[in-house]
Amino acid sequence: MQFLQYIIDLGASVMLPLVIFIIAILFGVKVGKAFYSAISIGIGFVGIGLIVTFMQDSIGPAATSMAENFGLSLKVIDVGWPGMSPITWASSIALIAIPIAVVVNIIMLVLKMTKVVNVDIWNVWHMTFTGAIAYVATGNYWIGILGVVIHAIIAYKLGDWFKYDTEEYFGLEGIAVPHGTSAYMAPFAVMIDAIIEKIPGLNKIDISSEKVEKRLGFFGQPVIVAFFLGLIIGVLAKYDVKNTLQLAIKVAAVIALMPKVIKPIMDGLLPISEVVKEKLSKRFKGGDFLIGLDPAILLGDPAVISSGLIFIPLSILIALVVPGNEVLPFGDLATIGFFVAMAVAVHKGNVFRTLISGSVIMYVTIWIANQSVWLTTKLAKTTGTLTAANGKVAALDQGGSPITYIFTQIVHNTNMIGLIVIGVIYAIGLYMTWARYKKLEKMHSTEE
Repeated sequence: MQFLQYIIDLGASVMLPLVIFIIAILFGVKVGKAFYSAISIGIGFVGIGLIVTFMQDSIGPAATSMAENFGLSLKVIDVGWPGMSPITWASSIALIAIPIAVVVNIIMLVLKMTKVVNVDIWNVWHMTFTGAIAYVATGNYWIGILGVVIHAIIAYKLGDWFKYDTEEYFGLEGIAVPHGTSAYMAPFAVMIDAIIEKIPGLNKIDISSEKVEKRLGFFGQPVIVAFFLGLIIGVLAKYDVKNTLQLAIKVAAVIALMPKVIKPIMDGLLPISEVVKEKLSKRFKGGDFLIGLDPAILLGDPAVISSGLIFIPLSILIALVVPGNEVLPFGDLATIGFFVAMAVAVHKGNVFRTLISGSVIMYVTIWIANQSVWLTTKLAKTTGTLTAANGKVAALDQGGSPITYIFTQIVHNTNMIGLIVIGVIYAIGLYMTWARYKKLEKMHSTEE
């Protein structure tokens, strides 16, 4: 157990390359090639970490200023995934969660229930969070373990169901993104997309990064759009001219640099993923396997970045209209693109539709996170992360997860109406996502 904790403490930029290297060697990849690929992946994740930190340091203060300018009385701060993931890893259920998630993956592969081969061990923290919260709510360790198992099963299936979105929109052939907000919030986008398709006029509106760039020419380029979004955020934060311009340049830098820091990950992963898929296909008689990776690889898309930037001020406004809400979006604002990344793919890059589904996603996220404050706070205190007697913490990422909320409410109900509403809507979303996948699968098999 101490060894596992040591590996966890290495962080994603070391843990994932280490796991990739071991898997590559086990599948017969030459040591030199495996080592180079692992290092490339590590470099990519270090780059992402630098960009995320850069965004938090520059956009974070602007978000705080916006909240103050709007006169918000939201007292519980969203610590975001950078705050909640270490709290989760410090829980008593964390270390056992990794082998459980791996075993669930292997069983599902053997039984042909999934094609996802998850190598992203770091993001098992999402599954762990469901188990840890359920354990905190009920005091029953085995219920917590069940929460890990259920979240893992749903996550791997989401990786399957959004296979064509990952491959065709993001161009990531043979890759799945089963983890986190990108995956579990996308069923809401599937529902919204289906509804919009039925509305005359609305279904004709298509605002994509490419079309904006084509119509506006120079001013439609992603970095220019990002610059103006930065100006808007600076104005809403009531920054002076100097700080507003500096913020705008930093926001433009993010959209320019993100694709570049993601490239080493793909350069390192693709050669190994091909070998792993080839060996697995032979072992499991032609199975078309998917390598499960961190949703960070989706953040380089211009529409994802643009939508994420728009939702920085928009999420704060949404927080104002959620009934009884005390949670101030903060820690996850800089990486709000995680929440809408797969939605962008579902809508095929249509930013207009993404704004509609993203608003629903953020409303649901903030509502659930607010309902779960007592649990996230209790988890933080149980792990010794929060010592203030009257302190409270919240997290949009995972704290606002419908999977965690529904499971926890089933085993320890505190809001029957909330369980029914969220449960029914999410169940419909999952069904529609499955049906949509089957339709796409049939369409692709016909083309072949």
